[in-house]
Amino acid sequence: MSSAADSISIILITGEFIIGVLGNGFIGLVNWVDWIKKKKISTIDCIITNLVLSRICLISVMVLNVILIVLYPDVYTKRKLKIVICTFWTFANYLNMWFTTCLNVFYCLKIANFSHPLFLWLKWKTDTVARWILLGCFAISSLVGLIVPIVLSCDYKFHATAKHKRNITEMFHVSKMPSFKPLTLFNLFAIVPFIVSLISFILLVRSLWRHTKQIKLHATSCRDPSTEAHVRAIKTMTSFIFFFFLYYIISLWVTFSYLITKYKLAMVFGEIIAILYPLGHSLILIIFNKKLRQASVKMLTCRKIACMI
Repeated sequence: MSSAADSISIILITGEFIIGVLGNGFIGLVNWVDWIKKKKISTIDCIITNLVLSRICLISVMVLNVILIVLYPDVYTKRKLKIVICTFWTFANYLNMWFTTCLNVFYCLKIANFSHPLFLWLKWKTDTVARWILLGCFAISSLVGLIVPIVLSCDYKFHATAKHKRNITEMFHVSKMPSFKPLTLFNLFAIVPFIVSLISFILLVRSLWRHTKQIKLHATSCRDPSTEAHVRAIKTMTSFIFFFFLYYIISLWVTFSYLITKYKLAMVFGEIIAILYPLGHSLILIIFNKKLRQASVKMLTCRKIACMI
């Protein structure tokens, strides 16, 4: 990479880091203050707070990765450091995606209306189910976080041993191995939370369609609270699906970037685009969440008054 490209990359990644940490930190701070005032925290606030904390960790790891690639490429080639970064990135990545899925499932259970007995039971137990899902998300992410360093260490040892072997046939097979790294498998498994979120989204859209149909039959107003709740949740989940799809494609791009000639440029470009997901979706949450939106307007108003004084 040229010095100009390095400078631009550092400027962009620094800007994204500041916006991402401030945006997610603002959400966490508002929920924390509300928790202190009310002496309790709602399920939705608990999910969102855990989500933004995981996103701050994810953004920090991604930014650190870019800085090491651009400014300290020699340090990044060290095996142990690479394993540590990959482990933390995978753990934060899984936490982020599963917590977002938990949020989407919560929206679906809380807002959608279906007459199926199982759905009615889940809806009745929404808070309990959501908290168990939250614990399950953390357990899955922790398990993956423990497996990743073991798998990567074994993979590095395998290739280190293979390099010393003189058997031409074995060396031929070993040379094919880098085309599918172990980390690629973990990235492919990340499609599972996306599928769960997509199912929740489809159920919510179907529920809105049925609700709108009933409204038309009874000739009532379309601006009822249930319809508005459906629309807000669908907008939030639509933004998530868009950002997640972009993030997932870019994550695969970064994973397979070692096959590209300009490896470092591809990785840096991928990381810069990927950060738009934990950054952009959190800003969408602020816009569509009434409490967060009011808190942001209040903060901006107070800041404007302070500047005038």
